[in-house]
Amino acid sequence: MSNPIADPGHGHSPAAWTAVVIMLLGFTVGTTAFFLEVPVVVWVGVALIVVGAISGWVLSKAGYGAKGPKYQPKAH
Repeated sequence: MSNPIADPGHGHSPAAWTAVVIMLLGFTVGTTAFFLEVPVVVWVGVALIVVGAISGWVLSKAGYGAKGPKYQPKAH
Protein backbone atom coordinates (compact mmCIF):
# COMPACT_ATOMS: atom_id res chain seq x y z
CA MET A 1 0.00 0.00 0.00
CA SER A 2 1.33 3.46 -0.80
CA ASN A 3 2.16 5.97 1.86
CA PRO A 4 0.08 9.15 1.25
CA ILE A 5 2.75 11.33 2.87
CA ALA A 6 5.46 10.13 0.46
CA ASP A 7 3.16 10.36 -2.59
CA PRO A 8 4.79 12.82 -5.03
CA GLY A 9 1.48 13.63 -6.75
CA HIS A 10 2.12 11.64 -9.94
CA GLY A 11 2.19 14.79 -12.04
CA HIS A 12 -1.49 15.64 -11.68
CA SER A 13 -0.79 19.34 -11.24
CA PRO A 14 -1.17 22.42 -13.44
CA ALA A 15 2.63 22.79 -13.50
CA ALA A 16 3.15 19.25 -14.77
CA TRP A 17 0.36 19.39 -17.34
CA THR A 18 1.58 22.73 -18.71
CA ALA A 19 5.16 21.49 -18.99
CA VAL A 20 4.17 18.24 -20.68
CA VAL A 21 1.82 19.88 -23.20
CA ILE A 22 4.43 22.46 -24.22
CA MET A 23 7.15 19.81 -24.50
CA LEU A 24 4.89 17.51 -26.56
CA LEU A 25 4.17 20.41 -28.89
CA GLY A 26 7.91 21.07 -29.21
CA PHE A 27 8.59 17.40 -29.91
CA THR A 28 5.84 17.30 -32.54
CA VAL A 29 7.06 20.48 -34.24
CA GLY A 30 10.68 19.31 -34.16
CA THR A 31 9.90 15.85 -35.50
CA THR A 32 7.73 17.19 -38.30
CA ALA A 33 10.36 19.75 -39.26
CA PHE A 34 13.07 17.09 -39.20
CA PHE A 35 10.97 14.94 -41.54
CA LEU A 36 10.42 17.92 -43.86
CA GLU A 37 14.12 18.89 -43.61
CA VAL A 38 13.62 22.38 -42.16
CA PRO A 39 16.52 22.76 -39.69
CA VAL A 40 15.49 26.16 -38.32
CA VAL A 41 12.11 24.81 -37.24
CA VAL A 42 13.78 21.75 -35.70
CA TRP A 43 15.63 24.15 -33.40
CA VAL A 44 12.36 25.94 -32.65
CA GLY A 45 11.02 22.57 -31.49
CA VAL A 46 14.08 22.08 -29.29
CA ALA A 47 13.56 25.57 -27.85
CA LEU A 48 9.92 24.72 -27.07
CA ILE A 49 11.04 21.64 -25.15
CA VAL A 50 13.37 23.81 -23.06
CA VAL A 51 10.61 26.42 -22.55
CA GLY A 52 8.25 23.65 -21.41
CA ALA A 53 10.72 22.39 -18.82
CA ILE A 54 11.36 25.90 -17.54
CA SER A 55 7.64 26.74 -17.39
CA GLY A 56 6.95 23.62 -15.35
CA TRP A 57 9.70 24.54 -12.91
CA VAL A 58 8.49 28.16 -12.64
CA LEU A 59 4.87 27.11 -12.09
CA SER A 60 5.98 24.59 -9.50
CA LYS A 61 7.92 27.27 -7.63
CA ALA A 62 4.88 29.58 -7.91
CA GLY A 63 2.82 27.03 -5.98
CA TYR A 64 1.08 25.13 -8.78
CA GLY A 65 3.11 21.94 -8.35
CA ALA A 66 1.91 18.72 -6.72
CA LYS A 67 2.85 19.95 -3.24
CA GLY A 68 2.20 23.65 -3.82
CA PRO A 69 -0.30 25.70 -1.81
CA LYS A 70 -2.27 26.72 -4.92
CA TYR A 71 -2.80 23.13 -6.10
CA GLN A 72 -6.15 21.53 -5.27
CA PRO A 73 -5.98 17.73 -5.72
CA LYS A 74 -8.99 16.11 -7.31
CA ALA A 75 -10.63 13.00 -5.89
CA HIS A 76 -10.14 9.88 -8.04
